[in-house]
Amino acid sequence: MTYRLRRRRRALALCAGFASVLLLGACTSSGARREGPAPSVPASASTAPGAQTKPNIVFVLTDDLSWNLVSSMPHVEELQRDGTTFSDYFVTDSLCCPSRSSMFTGDYPHNTGVFTNNGDDGGYAAFNRNGDEKKCYAPAMQKAGYRTGFMGKYLNGYQPADTDGTGKPYVPPGWSEWDAAGNGYPEFDYDLNENGKVVHYGHEPSDYLTDVVGRKAKSFIDGAATDHKPFMLELATFAPHAPSTPAPRDAHLFPGIKAPRGPAYDTAPSPVPAWQRGLMPLSGKEQRSIDEKFAKRVRSVQAVDDMIAGVRAELTAKGLADNTYLVFTSDNGFHMGEHRLRPGKQTAYDTDIKVPLMVVGPQVPAGRTVSQLAENVDLSPTFQDLAGLGAPAVADGRSLAALLHGSSQVSGWRRAVLVEHHHPGSAKDDPDAAPANSGNPPTYEAIRTADAVWVEYADGEREYYDVASDPDELHNRAASLTAAQRTSLHSVLVALQHCAGAAACAKAAALSP
Repeated sequence: MTYRLRRRRRALALCAGFASVLLLGACTSSGARREGPAPSVPASASTAPGAQTKPNIVFVLTDDLSWNLVSSMPHVEELQRDGTTFSDYFVTDSLCCPSRSSMFTGDYPHNTGVFTNNGDDGGYAAFNRNGDEKKCYAPAMQKAGYRTGFMGKYLNGYQPADTDGTGKPYVPPGWSEWDAAGNGYPEFDYDLNENGKVVHYGHEPSDYLTDVVGRKAKSFIDGAATDHKPFMLELATFAPHAPSTPAPRDAHLFPGIKAPRGPAYDTAPSPVPAWQRGLMPLSGKEQRSIDEKFAKRVRSVQAVDDMIAGVRAELTAKGLADNTYLVFTSDNGFHMGEHRLRPGKQTAYDTDIKVPLMVVGPQVPAGRTVSQLAENVDLSPTFQDLAGLGAPAVADGRSLAALLHGSSQVSGWRRAVLVEHHHPGSAKDDPDAAPANSGNPPTYEAIRTADAVWVEYADGEREYYDVASDPDELHNRAASLTAAQRTSLHSVLVALQHCAGAAACAKAAALSP
């Protein structure tokens, strides 16, 4: 069967799946990915003679990628088949900078001090001011002999020309290779800080940022293969964050695709929380806008999918695949019409806080799903543990290494994850500034267990959803809980809200709400 026919058949299956399962509009084979040779990922080669024994790690972090985009990414689906997927993986806050700060440090927002994208309690400035750079996994791994690389989006408020008092474009401690962008959302016409030198990229197809990151990643891998040093490489794309600019080659794909229309689409929870009571049903114009934005999101992640395929192929070609973990996830999810919310994030609903996490690598079982609760605070401890450093006791998260390597039970594993969110102040330069109708709730703290979510808002509002029986979170049962149930949930939330360090946070998370 020819490559062209295979791709057409896959596109038809994808569109049919969207139509039947997610009630999407019709699309035809003209929505297929572009034709022509794609990077192949042959069977893993043996590790090259003389190569290091410590494992390598490639961490692919996307921006605003929700679960409903995975089915349009064949190479991400391949990660699921080749490795392990965490089915209950959550973020500490469905907002870029707080979530990324938790990934770098392994700490909850109440310990990073980063709750928003800017101002006194957020952004790159707060991350630096609070000493979070020193808690990042990179310095520890570099000290242990790892070659470390960062490419793409860093933290909100960061600009490539920032000097931070050094007199030259600043490179944070711990990074051997640094290629970070500031405003890379449009994917064109941006600057990169390339190891302390600001380089501008323009509007040529070759300047498309996701592709630039992919090329730099391959070069980094080639260098690592030559010097036989273990490496830790983070590839942080801006896609599919708005404006969701696709690569020019992908700009006209999936012409008939529409946003998912599940049970929560254009449906308010009952009873309606106070912060959502002003929401009206979606108009026809708003629904068409949502469909257009969803289509752009699907198109924009095609280059991310290609990048993953290219990285895996390069690892195989250099004899590094068998000794490399590849981790794929997102900083937060994204809702598009669910709960009558216009496109956005920042809520405690699963559309926003529950995101993909897939891992392939040494001794990682293929096609396996892990159901234990995991959170983005676990990533930094996991990276350091896989590198042989052990999970840092000072971090709030726990290493996922045992779960990755096939262990079905880990002693005292958490029963709840913590979500912390501050209602952001308005800032005209915040790419995530949200009008009220897109889901900009009051400040809240929440816990998500295996079967429920409990939210406590600063204004006194409470939400409780039994996700086992109500997976779309449409029936707010907070008022029907007994006093004992509310007290138990509140006690676990308070314990997590004030914990610090692996032991204390593990103890708080293991409490039974």
